[in-house]
Amino acid sequence: MEYYSFILRLLPLFSTIAFLLLLTCFNISAANSNNSNVTTSSSSTWYPARATWYGDPHGAGSDGGACGYGDAVENPPFSSMVSAGGPSLFKSGHGCGACYQVKCTGNGVCSGEPVTVAIADLCPGCLSEQVHFDMSGTAFGAMAIPGEDDRIRDVGVLTVQYMRVECKYPGYDVAFYVDSGSNPYYFAVAVEYEGGDGDLWGLDLMQGGSDHSWLPMQHSWGAVWMLSSSGSQLRAPFSIRLTTLSTHRTAIASRVIPIGWKPGSTYRFRIQFSSVSA
Repeated sequence: MEYYSFILRLLPLFSTIAFLLLLTCFNISAANSNNSNVTTSSSSTWYPARATWYGDPHGAGSDGGACGYGDAVENPPFSSMVSAGGPSLFKSGHGCGACYQVKCTGNGVCSGEPVTVAIADLCPGCLSEQVHFDMSGTAFGAMAIPGEDDRIRDVGVLTVQYMRVECKYPGYDVAFYVDSGSNPYYFAVAVEYEGGDGDLWGLDLMQGGSDHSWLPMQHSWGAVWMLSSSGSQLRAPFSIRLTTLSTHRTAIASRVIPIGWKPGSTYRFRIQFSSVSA
């Protein structure tokens, strides 16, 4: 009887402990929920970087540079708003096409308003900082207050803030520029104006005919991908599957490269990327 009496006296204590444990679990769950919100909103966080500029003061930096975009960087939708990236942005070419907002606030000629640039080149010497944008003269000048673009370029080197953003090219389809060295046994293509992530992890090619298998293309350089035949000619039309680097979303440009395709030609396709990461 004394044993049962002892147990009965402990019941209120057990109830209190159970309540406290339940309350603690609730608080931990709430904290994790808040942390989750912070994580998902990290894309709106500004990070420090260094910025310089190169090329013509009112130009596009280089003529396509290490991404292989050629003179497309000078024309819409890029419109010279491009940047070379240090290794952490260029990512051995996989970062080509990624978009960033960049702004400066630490100089009197800075407007503090962000400009959007796409990675279109490599800055191999930009190694002293973890993140370095070597911007076109046009993009660098766009960070200035109105009328002071020449003065901000005179500064030369700026501490800036940046964040990754989605690429948006309203009214433009994804462009597939066929490398001029392509032939019936070797096919190489550069991808331009890819909205959303902008970057690329991989390309696959499906030939025409009865064989509907996807052949993985090799990353050649920059935004250029290639496929070589082992002996027989490649059969057009070609469908191309794109996989992004950032989220591994996929999209298919069905039969985008037609029968009778020509080296040096550009073919366009309106692409819809998958909404769920692969």
